[in-house]
Amino acid sequence: MAPPSLRLGAHTVIALADGEGPFFSPRAEAFPDAGAAQWADADAFDPGAVDGEGRWVLSFRAFAVRSDAGVTLVDAGIGPADSPAAAWAPVPGRLPEELAAAGIDPAEVSNVVLTHLHTDHVGWAVVGADRRPYFPNAEYLLQRKEVDAIDAINPGLREGLVDPLRRDGRLRLLDGDAALRTGERVVATPGHTPGHQSVLVASGREVAAVTGDLLVHAIQLRYPELAYAHEMDPEEARRSRERILGVEAATTLHLATPHLTEPFVSA
Repeated sequence: MAPPSLRLGAHTVIALADGEGPFFSPRAEAFPDAGAAQWADADAFDPGAVDGEGRWVLSFRAFAVRSDAGVTLVDAGIGPADSPAAAWAPVPGRLPEELAAAGIDPAEVSNVVLTHLHTDHVGWAVVGADRRPYFPNAEYLLQRKEVDAIDAINPGLREGLVDPLRRDGRLRLLDGDAALRTGERVVATPGHTPGHQSVLVASGREVAAVTGDLLVHAIQLRYPELAYAHEMDPEEARRSRERILGVEAATTLHLATPHLTEPFVSA
């Protein structure tokens, strides 16, 4: 079965499921300022995000954006059984099978935009004992601020990811917003991490935002002011969230989210 997708003009945004499972801590600890009425509202919006035991259940996704100009991958999932995310996320992931179902050969991916350096977003970026790029012809894009802060974010990914990409000449560092040759736009959305970034796909008055962890639960979509306990700068994360969600009223905004139950939601 083909993965779910969203068409915007010349671009098709494709949701690629890599896994799903419960979060490692209670959701009340993840969102300590959320009240009962807010939880009820969020659960009505995304009932699949809570199980019968009250645990927060996450999906783990990457997204591909395909057009005649090429394929851009946004994030690289939780990875294989030996990936760094195995300490807490459900592995092995199934991104290779999802790519095949979407008719995407890893060799045809021209850009890999890594929204940030958390292990559940980079798992298939490089693989094997030699840490070779899984997408052999792609340029891998990170914000320079993210790499500069790697010791605070995830020091193990220096040798496990960043250095191998540099070794193979596949790493491109961005300083803020950037237009891609394939027609998408990378936008800096810091806060969750110092160099967090998202991807915008636009066609006329429609915009799709591939959000990364700009928001991780429906409660932040309903209440963007709510901080997530694992945001490195909650105030900056709130500003980034409100900026992306606050598009013009005449614009239809679609969100492509890694962790909500449904891959595409309207803001």
